[in-house]
Amino acid sequence: MTKNWSTENLPDLTGRTAVVTGANSGIGLSAARALAEKGAHVVLAVRDRAKGEAAAATIDGSTEVRALDLADLASVRAFAEGWSGDIDLLINNAGVMLVPQRATADGFEMQLGTNHLGHFALTNLLLPHVTGRVVVVASGAHWRGKIDFDDLNRTKRYSSAGAYAQSKLANLLFVRELRRRLTEVDSPVLVTAAHPGWAATNLQGHTERPLLHAFMAVGNKLFAQHADAGALPTLYAATADLASGDYIGPKGIGEMRGAPALAKRSKAAHDQALATRLWAESERLTGVTFPLNATA
Repeated sequence: MTKNWSTENLPDLTGRTAVVTGANSGIGLSAARALAEKGAHVVLAVRDRAKGEAAAATIDGSTEVRALDLADLASVRAFAEGWSGDIDLLINNAGVMLVPQRATADGFEMQLGTNHLGHFALTNLLLPHVTGRVVVVASGAHWRGKIDFDDLNRTKRYSSAGAYAQSKLANLLFVRELRRRLTEVDSPVLVTAAHPGWAATNLQGHTERPLLHAFMAVGNKLFAQHADAGALPTLYAATADLASGDYIGPKGIGEMRGAPALAKRSKAAHDQALATRLWAESERLTGVTFPLNATA
């Protein structure tokens, strides 16, 4: 890996199309801006079109804004049904973190529904269009995650931190099983994962818990790296010469900040049986299945 890798190391992306979910702010916006500056046509897939348009206006390059609410499977299906043409990069970046207990439009716990199930459905629905790579943005919080199949929606005992960690572990298990399935059908599509370390974004400001919000705000000022730096692992995972399934994060102490490097993942994130079981449950919950068949 290139020492001190930066956006200067990004390849020419002229003629490529990238879809970035949650690209109106934070590392999603930083990634979208960097990809567009290298020539990619970047689709900002966002819940709030007005915010998406405002974000797109700050990007120097080719962009468009499309509505996508990952907490509503009808919106996910509408986005996919409205798509035509190839997708060189699908970057599953959007997410919510440490929010109070609430449900998505389809009755899923909000963090699991948005961070995992929404992207699970979106990826499978768009996969016939993907020609290059799928990138899933996970988190170091996955180390504390546990997939509770008896209560995936955390209705019996809700912890915002526990639900978030479960959703981030689900991200990495999704990558594992998607890689296996793509390999099984001889697909040229790669799937990689990334995490930003501690990056100062507005994600922490959506907790709706004043004390936690204040703590996050202080932490952002004292310890976090800028969103542009936090986006580097995502950009590296999207464009560098990697093996399918690789996981990228900052190389500094505790993987909190620094240039992109291979990241560590928990024992649970390596569990193939767990990944296979979660995939089956995700198919059942979303009604979306893997769309590719083996090549002749």
